[in-house]
Amino acid sequence: MQTDSLSDRILKGERRALARAITLVESNRADHRAQASELLAQLAGSGRQALRIGLSGTPGVGKSTFIESFGMMLTGQGLRVAVLAVDPSSARSGGSILGDKTRMERLSREKNAFIRPSPSQSHLGGVARRTREAIALCEAAGYDVVLIETVGVGQSETVVSELSDLFLLLLAPAGGDELQGVKRGIMEMADIILINKADGDLKATATRTCADYAGALRLLRKRPQDPEGFPKAMTVSAVEEQGLEQAWHEMQSLTRWRRDNGIWEANRAAQARYWFDQEVRHALLARLDTPQAKAEMERLNAEVSAGRLNPARAAEELLGTLS
Repeated sequence: MQTDSLSDRILKGERRALARAITLVESNRADHRAQASELLAQLAGSGRQALRIGLSGTPGVGKSTFIESFGMMLTGQGLRVAVLAVDPSSARSGGSILGDKTRMERLSREKNAFIRPSPSQSHLGGVARRTREAIALCEAAGYDVVLIETVGVGQSETVVSELSDLFLLLLAPAGGDELQGVKRGIMEMADIILINKADGDLKATATRTCADYAGALRLLRKRPQDPEGFPKAMTVSAVEEQGLEQAWHEMQSLTRWRRDNGIWEANRAAQARYWFDQEVRHALLARLDTPQAKAEMERLNAEVSAGRLNPARAAEELLGTLS
């Protein structure tokens, strides 16, 4: 694969080239990793930036429906929207359905939208390991907004906050009590909480749930990256497309404030340091995957199992052979 021609096509906004590049960066083959690194280095000077919006929520809350309605609204305003949807992988087979694109039928036909489902594989935190690199590719391709939809598994899904400029949390009406609003974890990472399905018989319930969370958010310690009034809770209806314009207005308001106060750049710098640390850790773990390291682990495993060596001492011996 010629990375020069691929980078040129990405900079021109070709969706097929972008899809091919994301496949390249998601590959674990050594030659593909080298090509991906070269490609990202070539695109690093493009200077293009998108608004990165992380989106999480429990399964069934309507994340895909919200993204489609929200994405259609944004493309209707002339913006280019990329959606990176992370699907859970089977713990048994390792496979993923990758069905998020089929749920966004209207948006998938939109010429100014790009939807890419990716498997989470064994990576925890609700995102795929190479999602950050996929975001960089979407930015280089000229997309204005990148939506990162997480697996949606619970309150530990905080890694997406290390990828995004804004973090939205979608909740269902009557999905819990106000105590959830002050629990540590995903709740305190959210910039805006959206109570979805505020329509029909659930509209009144959604309004009460929103009020509960708004009250709970006021009990949280104020964060330095927030202006007055944030984080906040709002009601939306993805099906009836109600509240989307107001939610977008609040996102833009928060983004402008963070840009004007230097928080945007500081946040992205902190995220770069975080992912550097993660890459170092993954590289060190990869050194345990060599035949020599595996043979040494098998030998030490036998010593530990027989009770002749304690686990801590065995670990020290193994690490000593790697240094």
